[in-house]
Amino acid sequence: MKTAEFNFGNLKEESKLLPTKEENGTLVVFKPDNGLFRNYRWLPEFVEQKLWDYAYLNAGLKINFNGKSFLSKNGLLDLLEKKTGAEATRYPIIHLRGEDVEIALTHGNHYGEQIYSFVNGQNTTQGGTHLNAFREALVKVVRTHFKKEFDAKDIRESIIAAVAVRVEEPVFESQTKTRLGSERMSPDGQAMRTFMSDFLMKELDNFLHKNTEVAKELLKRIQQSERERKEISEVKKLANQRAKAANIHNKKLRDCRYHLNEKAPEELRLATTVFITEGDSASGSITKSRNTETQAVFSLRGKPLNCYGLTKKIVYQNEEFNLLQHALNIEDSLDDLRYNRVVIATDADVDGMHIRLLMLTFFLQFFPDVVRNGHLYILDTPLFRVRDKQQTFYCYSETEKQQAIQKLRGKPEITRFKGLGEISPNEFGAFIGEDIRLDPVFLPEETNLDHVLDYYYGQKHA
Repeated sequence: MKTAEFNFGNLKEESKLLPTKEENGTLVVFKPDNGLFRNYRWLPEFVEQKLWDYAYLNAGLKINFNGKSFLSKNGLLDLLEKKTGAEATRYPIIHLRGEDVEIALTHGNHYGEQIYSFVNGQNTTQGGTHLNAFREALVKVVRTHFKKEFDAKDIRESIIAAVAVRVEEPVFESQTKTRLGSERMSPDGQAMRTFMSDFLMKELDNFLHKNTEVAKELLKRIQQSERERKEISEVKKLANQRAKAANIHNKKLRDCRYHLNEKAPEELRLATTVFITEGDSASGSITKSRNTETQAVFSLRGKPLNCYGLTKKIVYQNEEFNLLQHALNIEDSLDDLRYNRVVIATDADVDGMHIRLLMLTFFLQFFPDVVRNGHLYILDTPLFRVRDKQQTFYCYSETEKQQAIQKLRGKPEITRFKGLGEISPNEFGAFIGEDIRLDPVFLPEETNLDHVLDYYYGQKHA
């Protein structure tokens, strides 16, 4: 047994190797320091989600956290089974394993691509060379197997997959290691594209030949996507023409200088944020107090449409939705997402909550990868202002309000903020600056997306 204590990343104390009767393993104790982590909050669900990733990538490894155990016997196969559920897939999950690569894939009934990618255990939420290689190789194998030049979008539409590779000395494009750099080589010296293409051409093609029923279901899903794409092609064309014209003078979007998908210092790209607000008063306060370098504002016109159960055709028919997807640049994929953080900023009342749920429905229904890749947030703004002539406290809960009253004593002035427009731009700047409070929107393990959406906005619950 050996212990080591670190402080601010530096080794503070280290023990000698001591005998022990404990089982093999590693115990990690972590205490955040306010000097590095300002206003931190623990989100156990988020930590658990990360631990599940490690369990899937290391089949047989058992991790204990806060009395819970995390163990996967079948690797990425277990990941897809928990993320989707049998009723959400069009055919049984295909599970392929190689020396330095593991892939699990199927198709569902959702929109877009749902792909989880990993490099050496790191969740590369922004993809990179390995993910691009997988997407290209998949199209090549399907076209070859069925002897038809399907559109690449039809092949990848509604795909659910997990891709993990092991690479010697990987080079990531950022300190957060969320995107694998270009020109990466696989461990055997092959370029990543060649490596992935050879693996899938052999393993996936052989699987489809041996499992003809799965191949038939895969073909049906591709043909369905092809029909749906052709059905909305004219609507999409007209909508994009209108959006292109509107983007020249888009009154809904107050843009910022830097964007996630452009060349700029990493700290600026990661800080890029777009606030989705309701009405002119709220957007006005944020617009006047925002950082124009990295913060943009998209203003909604009242309550957006409830899009649950509707097809993607509505995204093009509804002007507001169409302008939003173009502002974010997510029409076809997240590859060129313009903002690292997409923040829903609504009033702290019933109408504000309703708008928040409608926007969550929009993203979860048509662009779930915005959520899965950790880009969607809810803005926390203070509910109360408690002040006297000397001090002012902004409180985000009833508990914080009572604590502020105790500190000031006497009879302080208490203001209840119901809408963002009630907060002056001078005050608002403090709430979207360094001390911004954001609640990340993420999908915990075993979340059934269809069930969640149906619960909130299905007809039987309307």
